[in-house]
Amino acid sequence: MPPLLAFFLRRIVTALPVLAVVLVGSFLLLEAAPGDAVDAYVAQSGAMDADQLAQLRQEWQLDEGPLHRFRAYASALVQGDLGWSTAFERRVGSVILERLPITLLLMGVATALAFFLGSLLGVIAGANPGSFRDRFLSTTSLALYAVPGFWLGLVLIVIFAVDLRWLPIGGIESIASGKTGFSRMGDIGRHLILPVASLAMVYLALYLRLMRDQMNEVWRDPFVQALKARGLSRNRIVWRHVARNAVLPVVTMLGLQAAAMLGGSVVVESVFAIPGFGRLAEEAVARRDTPLLLGVILCSAITVITVNLLVDLAYGKLDPRVRVGR
Repeated sequence: MPPLLAFFLRRIVTALPVLAVVLVGSFLLLEAAPGDAVDAYVAQSGAMDADQLAQLRQEWQLDEGPLHRFRAYASALVQGDLGWSTAFERRVGSVILERLPITLLLMGVATALAFFLGSLLGVIAGANPGSFRDRFLSTTSLALYAVPGFWLGLVLIVIFAVDLRWLPIGGIESIASGKTGFSRMGDIGRHLILPVASLAMVYLALYLRLMRDQMNEVWRDPFVQALKARGLSRNRIVWRHVARNAVLPVVTMLGLQAAAMLGGSVVVESVFAIPGFGRLAEEAVARRDTPLLLGVILCSAITVITVNLLVDLAYGKLDPRVRVGR
């Protein structure tokens, strides 16, 4: 068996117990909460008599015990069925496929921007430790890291959307614009500028500080002194040797922060009224839609596991001493 294929199979096998624990734990927490989907429906639609409540619970299969409902849900899940959403009156899978790409787009663009720009600024700061540039970037990153993402998003809305009116206040695209092709892509890009900026800034500061600190550590390694003795230019030492060794812990942090980035994107979606996983989770909680909320949690866990898998592969490419297939 090829080493890479064996690595993928091992990761899938180890991920299955994690997903099972997440699924069971989430189901038990939702069962421990008071009320159910029928109670939430009655609170929104108005009073119903006892016979109507019983009929609705039977229709939504809420009249059975928790063990029976979990067994039925797990049996359907094995067959690829995430269940029926009582809130949207559709299959959970179709609702998630409608919202998931929006969250992945926001999360992916923000992660790429934070990682590459943060690493670049970290190299610039760490290239000359103790310089004015180093102190300025370190102080700025510390200030950004201390700012909550949702507060930064509100400030950006006030400045660029309300006062200057350069960018849209919220949403993912203009309503009923009729745009297609590149015109629609440009419209979506304009709507993503503020949420991506508010989400990426905090993590950009994290990667900047980590990269800068790792650069300072690598500068003290004996091989750097040997490179200086050989007469290599400072720029070559910085970009080809110091930065390449310093970026490895930053890549590791990228995988560890995947769950935090996904959680941050959920908060930012609420601030900017973006119809992604954040809004979907809010609606599922408000309407006590257990299958939909379980589907959101399960897909979020799979997303985090996938990101960590990709990070492991990237780590093997950056560091030849690491063999991912072993």
